[in-house]
Amino acid sequence: MTLPTAQDLYAVTEATWPPADRRRLDGWIIRNGDGGGQRVSAATRLTPDQPGLPDIAQAEAAMRALGQTPLFMLRDGETALDAALAARGYALKDPVNQYACPIATLTTRPVPPMSAFALWPPLAIQREIWAQGGIGKARLRVMERVRGPRTTLLARARDRAAGTAFVAIERKTAMIHAIEVVPALRRNGVGLNILRTAAHWAQDHGATHFSLVVTDANAAANALYLAAGMTAVGKYHYRVRQEQPTI
Repeated sequence: MTLPTAQDLYAVTEATWPPADRRRLDGWIIRNGDGGGQRVSAATRLTPDQPGLPDIAQAEAAMRALGQTPLFMLRDGETALDAALAARGYALKDPVNQYACPIATLTTRPVPPMSAFALWPPLAIQREIWAQGGIGKARLRVMERVRGPRTTLLARARDRAAGTAFVAIERKTAMIHAIEVVPALRRNGVGLNILRTAAHWAQDHGATHFSLVVTDANAAANALYLAAGMTAVGKYHYRVRQEQPTI
């Protein structure tokens, strides 16, 4: 079975973790993240393979008008834009790996009973776990904006709430986001149980593939996803403006 490409997953990410608003501006897509993090706030080129570069200063002004620090997402093949941003003083930030697999890769084995559940809307305990991991109300609003099939996952270990995540489906590809495991309960198979429960839910809702994105620096998570049978299909990274302090 052919896996989604990096380009496919850009679209899946946008639909399953959407900004509050997005608009086209002379070769750019400008996103209003509403405080939901860099993935929903970064500007991207409207047409990545178009010759020449759109006006970077115009995109900067549009982001500042939204109260956002200028931030750009660089996708496969956007080397000229990447170099232009670096020359303007933009620092490289958070290289990200894109993973995908056929849904059956994660659903051939059953999830242990009572280890994880799919439910919507999320419970208060899930919100607490996310908040402890730095996933606050603005990112919860991102989840609420998703229009397609969506759910959250609650995992248990040692008779306690142990982790949570969010998953949604676009174009028959499920993508999981906001995976958070209680630090004291890590190394109990919680992350894998969350993945498998999410995949079973997604399969029941028509998905044929499963995907996620994770920073390259998160070595433990990358190792887990590879061990689970997922395949790295692409990369992207950000460039952020190094704003000078005012005196």
